[in-house]
Amino acid sequence: MEIEIKKENSIRRRLYRVLRKTGVNKECISLNASFSNDFNFDKIDWTIFTYFLEGIFNISVNDDELNKFGNVNDTLHYLKIALN
Repeated sequence: MEIEIKKENSIRRRLYRVLRKTGVNKECISLNASFSNDFNFDKIDWTIFTYFLEGIFNISVNDDELNKFGNVNDTLHYLKIALN
């Protein structure tokens, strides 16, 4: 159980790093933050976000999966499954 918590915290820290590289202010990041409403992501932001997400996590995210990311928690949930 403790290992799972450490793993989730590691994933969350790396996801927050991706968001900061995308230009999101650290103070704005929360699990419930919406990409469209809170971060005002446009097409360019999504491209940058995807680039850093795939690079930092060494994964490939297809457009169908990316379209399901409504908020930070959705992305965290996806990453926990993708990285197992």
